[in-house]
Amino acid sequence: MRRLGNTRRGGRASRPVATAVACAAALAALTVPAAGTPGRADDGPERGSGGPAAPRWVPRDTGAPQVRFRGLAAVDRHTAWLAGTGGTVLRTTDGGASWRNVSPPGAAGLEFRDVTAFDARRAVVLAIGAGEASRVYRTDDGGTTWTESFRNTDPRAFYDCLAFFDRRNGLALGDPVDGRFRVLSTADGGRSWSLLPTEGMPPAEDGEAGFAASGQCLVASGPRDAWLATGGGRHARVLHSADRGLTWTAADTPVPAGDPARGVFALAFRDRAHGIAVGGDYRPGQPSPRSAAVTADGGRTWRPATTPPPAYRSGAAWLPHSRTEALAVGPTGTDLTTDGGRTWRTVDTGSYDTVACAPDRGCWAAGEQGRAARLER
Repeated sequence: MRRLGNTRRGGRASRPVATAVACAAALAALTVPAAGTPGRADDGPERGSGGPAAPRWVPRDTGAPQVRFRGLAAVDRHTAWLAGTGGTVLRTTDGGASWRNVSPPGAAGLEFRDVTAFDARRAVVLAIGAGEASRVYRTDDGGTTWTESFRNTDPRAFYDCLAFFDRRNGLALGDPVDGRFRVLSTADGGRSWSLLPTEGMPPAEDGEAGFAASGQCLVASGPRDAWLATGGGRHARVLHSADRGLTWTAADTPVPAGDPARGVFALAFRDRAHGIAVGGDYRPGQPSPRSAAVTADGGRTWRPATTPPPAYRSGAAWLPHSRTEALAVGPTGTDLTTDGGRTWRTVDTGSYDTVACAPDRGCWAAGEQGRAARLER
């Protein structure tokens, strides 16, 4: 369990339902705003001389500069949920023009690192940490009230990420206990959780864990397939389950590992066969070669990107309704691929930790200093 920035336990760094921007040509025109330039909620897309608006990240002021948001759920272009430090949960229903603080009462000491939102009213959030710090909450009224549906009572356990197959069935990933990753399962939309048996889980490598960096160390595609990403061990691996977490197979990736700060930090699958993995070394200034990999066989084998992002990346998302376009984000910028993850180019230099896209082509990003943005054109 690594918490990035504050992302792991025991001296290790702590770690922390999707559509494309109109077309590849438009995305290729994504502009690069000046690094560090503050944005306003009413910022509009820049226009070229006489041409159509070029798509770019447009900051949306959350009013919470003290919060780092690593949990993000994109419902549509108008509605998104953020989850972050200080037990903070925010929700917008007007495209980011305003944000409502809908944090669970008494959660100020918790680190929220993942959120799944089914719509503007129903959402599930995960708090990470050792022992009782790992908790799950659910709301059915837009955050007006919350119910704590899970609290970890094993001091050895640390939960990192959530993923849902549909509105009822989902999983939560925990770091290895007794040599195997732990997985929780829900069949009622996160209202209750049960620990799955570990007999179908391969042994973990020494030092191996998940990164709670962006809520994307555990992802799902379709009704039964799930993948989890690891780092910290000898190899950066991706484990796949085709039966909702009962049994898993492991595959090595070319992303460097062998250090508590290195590995695969985020996964994104556009279907049950085609996926991308991004990561690297999250420590500032450290090189992150081979920071991205691709699979076309459901994660059985992985190939390195021929031109990877230039630095560590913590989040990734396929652009909706596209077979070739995806985004990767990290503290030093956003990268775009238009060939299914084989090559990447930097299109923005702003700092974001996580990215998510909605079926109506609404893409959002979030990160440190209360940052949130929506992709505009």
